[in-house]
Amino acid sequence: MTALLPLSVVLPLIGAALCLLVSRSRVVQRVVSVATLVAGVGMAIAILVTVDADGVTATQVGAWAAPVGISLVADLMAALFLLVSLLTILTVLLFAIGQGVDNRSVFLPCYLVLTAGVAGSFLSGDLFNLFVCFEMMLIASYVLITIGATSTQVRSGMTYVVINLTASTLFVTVVAFVYGATGTLNFADLSQKFPAIPANLQLAIGLALLVMFGVKAAIFPVFGWLPDSYPNAPTAVTAVFAGLLTKVGVYAIIRTQTSLGLTELGDVILVVAGITMVIGVIGAIAQDDIKRILSFHIVSQIGYMIMGLGLFTVAGLAGAVFFVVHQIPGKTVLFLAGGLVEETTGTGTLHRLGGMLRTAPVVAAAFLIPALSLGGVPPFAGFVAKLSLVEAGLAREAWIIVGVALFASILTMVSMTKIWAGVFWGAPDEEPPVPDARGATRFRPPQLMTAATLAMVGLTLAIAVFAGPIYDLAERAAVDLVDPTAYAEAVMGR
Repeated sequence: MTALLPLSVVLPLIGAALCLLVSRSRVVQRVVSVATLVAGVGMAIAILVTVDADGVTATQVGAWAAPVGISLVADLMAALFLLVSLLTILTVLLFAIGQGVDNRSVFLPCYLVLTAGVAGSFLSGDLFNLFVCFEMMLIASYVLITIGATSTQVRSGMTYVVINLTASTLFVTVVAFVYGATGTLNFADLSQKFPAIPANLQLAIGLALLVMFGVKAAIFPVFGWLPDSYPNAPTAVTAVFAGLLTKVGVYAIIRTQTSLGLTELGDVILVVAGITMVIGVIGAIAQDDIKRILSFHIVSQIGYMIMGLGLFTVAGLAGAVFFVVHQIPGKTVLFLAGGLVEETTGTGTLHRLGGMLRTAPVVAAAFLIPALSLGGVPPFAGFVAKLSLVEAGLAREAWIIVGVALFASILTMVSMTKIWAGVFWGAPDEEPPVPDARGATRFRPPQLMTAATLAMVGLTLAIAVFAGPIYDLAERAAVDLVDPTAYAEAVMGR
């Protein structure tokens, strides 16, 4: 079963190579890509079942023992994130095929390389290979975000590239500092050696890791690149970026801060979390474009995930893990629904839209359900996620961050209402680019795009229906994060 860990990373790379070899046939490329991701989902299910039954699973690539060799590790947090991410990537691929964005021969190979980077990031057992997987993911994303090659895409894509290259430079620098201070980069080994270095050096490294991964996760004050970069990419690319890339950054923050036991940074993280929530949602309310509103919401929702970490309790971390699980498909489907609106009307600008509840009821439903979940309305998964974080905050008597979280949640509903009122109710203030978008005729977006969007809505509902068992898994994952003994024993063999 441990062979599934390296295979989860290698299989998408093999699929990408095959797609390049058959680049003249779009049909064969699509078959290879879908088959690769279906197999990946199957392996992710098997990994989660194994970890749930037997505990943390680890393997050493090339039979080099840890901490020297390359460790691939799956605990409950990594296994949960891997499965939800691959289900999301598969569904967005179907949307992309329906939209026709895969007509460029490099799209599917890059998409599969991105998948390998995401899987590798979740399964990496050391800082250096986490860096390698991040770079694999980012190199693919540089191509995908500029795939239309319009001047706007290239301009915003350059911002994305420069910011992430700067963060990557900081990443490799911090990796060198960590190795110089401890003599190891393996997370399991670090959990045992890091407490032995001077306290001031621990805090300096912890802050550097927080800033570095904070750029990837788009937390305050290093989030400015995201709202300018994501809205200009093709919808399928924006959706998968919105659902996944920042969450991989959040995963890296949780993994490093808990492995190193940096509880002293809890108050700093809570302050950053609160500001991130509020700044993000206020930015969303100020926008007049669906994708830009949703992009600012990515920032705001990252604040909730960081809040769970900052509490440094089992309940807080469980809330953070559950929040990420529900946000990956929830945020993705909102962008897919926004993409359907743009596909049928030619615009995502609110004052040029209106009345789509009557002409596109399926799209309206596909937007409404995740929007209510995002706002924390019961009985959707977002309500469970926010309630778990609020309860964790109250249990730790962190009154201020709880109040900020509730305030930001109200503003979230205000911004979701703004999209709903602008797109699905009323009438456009200006003539939309597509004349039929005035609301006189029923919209019929491509069936595969609609089916993929509804499948993603179904995944968000499934998370709400099975919230109890999923939260139990998140709680057990949090126990392993607070006490990394089982993780260290699985990797180090002692």
